[in-house]
Formats: sequence, structure tokens, C-alpha cells
Amino acid sequence: MKNDFLHITDLSPVEIQDLLDLAIALKKEYFNGGNPPVLKGKALAMVFQKPSLRTRVSFEMAMQHLGGHAMYLSPAEIGLGQRESIADVARVLSGYVHGIMARVFDHDHIVELAKWASVPVINGLTDYNHPCQALADALTIQEKFGRGRGLNVTYIGDGNNVAVSLMHVCAKLGWNFTIANPVGYEIAPSAIEIAKQITPETGAEISFYNNPHDAVKDADVIYTDTWTSMGQEEETAKREEAFAEYQVNHRLVSEAKKDSIVMHCLPAHRNHELTDEVADGSQSVIFPQAHNRLHAQKAILARAFGVA
Repeated sequence: MKNDFLHITDLSPVEIQDLLDLAIALKKEYFNGGNPPVLKGKALAMVFQKPSLRTRVSFEMAMQHLGGHAMYLSPAEIGLGQRESIADVARVLSGYVHGIMARVFDHDHIVELAKWASVPVINGLTDYNHPCQALADALTIQEKFGRGRGLNVTYIGDGNNVAVSLMHVCAKLGWNFTIANPVGYEIAPSAIEIAKQITPETGAEISFYNNPHDAVKDADVIYTDTWTSMGQEEETAKREEAFAEYQVNHRLVSEAKKDSIVMHCLPAHRNHELTDEVADGSQSVIFPQAHNRLHAQKAILARAFGVA
């Protein structure tokens, strides 16, 4: 059986925690002299339809730290589903490399890649979800608060791919997830239904608000993301107006718990969804969160390649 990593919900709570424990161990190992080359001789193809800073660099460096090699394949080189069918790309790459990471628009593309590839496929982001980000987010939260259930994670903003995977990882780990967004920018009902099927097992609660001030009460974590994702640029002006009252600023943060942390998956549009004062303030963990992409990615790769 291939160790694909397509949705955080494909894993049990125990499997997610095992990945987090592995990420913590690999991070500690790295800072204590470096990781052993457990992926020596392994190659990862990185297929990109969307531009990237964190996804590209963290995966490339994760492979390098573990002794393997990663190669970047640009949209012009692949033309996924256009220049060449997804099924053909998957089968060709499977004969060249040991794993595929893809960052795409259409979620069906990552599912089809995994269907046809004979090597592990890792979802580096789709318009539906972002499981790699969610694992790094969970790592960051556990480093601050530990493993305990019942944490309150509040997301302020668009019900986008990041919100979907954050909701799902919270549901799996027994953390309460709250989202506040304007009417019309909710998380997809199908994604909510998946979360609600998980919560009876873990005790997590899922809550929905339109007022961000109501949502942040008792929050341990305040999380936000850009109001306009890649591919939505034509909606920028409309979204700026709709989300104007959803900025994570000093006033909003002050209404949460005093030891709460502020998270953002980046890139941030500063002084739009997140003020400079908060982004660079004492409660912000946005850069440790970004750095944890590297260590979470190492755990994902080690699992995918069957070395951990």
C-alpha cells in the first residue's frame, strides 16, 4: 500500500500524533547535529501549478537534510492535464522518482495523480485543502500547549483550503475549532460534514460565527489567512470590503486568552488581515510556524518513503 498524504482526515488521531512525534524528534535531531541520511538515493519530483516560497523550500531542504534529492518542475514544464494527461504524467514520473509532491489548483488533480502513480503522492496544496500546512500548525500548537485535548482554536477569515485542513486536524486531535467569517465565505458544507463525523470520537466541538469578537472569546489560538487566495485576484476589492471587520488586530487579540498565540500560514498581506503590531508582537508565532513546515515535511517524507 502506498503512503500517500492527500488529506489529514485519511489518518487516524494516533497516526497524526505519531507524525507529530516524529517531526518533533527530527527537529530535535537536526538542531543537535543533523539528521542521518535515511533518504539517501531517494528522489522527489515537486510539481507546481502555483508559485511557492515555503512549500518549495521546505520540501527541498527536508529532502536534503534527510540525504535525498528534490527536483522542481514548473507549470511550463509539466502543463498538468493540458500538455499531457495527469494519468500519463503520474506514470512517467513513477518510473523516474521515488515520490511526487504536487501543489495544484483543482483538488481532483492531486487525487488523479495518486490514482495513477505507483509512488507516494503528497498534497502540497489544492484549492480544497492544505494538509502539510495543517500538520505544521498542529506541531506549532503542541509545542506551545502540549498534547492535551480541549484547546480552543479560532480561525478568523475566509473558509478556504487552510481553514478546511485546520478544522480537520483540530477535529482529529480533540481541539475545539471555531471560525468567524462574513456570510457567503463559509467553509464548504461537505468539509464541515467530514469534521462533524470525527468529533464524536474525539470530543472536539465545531462552532461558527459571523462576529469575530464573539469567536475569539476563550481562544488559545487565533489564526488568520489572506482574504484573497491565488486564483481569486479579480475578487480582491469585493473581498477587502467584505472582510474589513475581520482584521486580527490588537483589540481582537486582547479579547482572547492572555496567553493566546497568533498564527498565519503566510504570505501575509500586512495591515489587511493582520496588523504589523500583531504579526511582530509577543504573541505571534508566525515565523516559528513557517519554520515548522520544514520539520513536519520531514516526517511526511519519512512516512511516505517508509523509513519511519
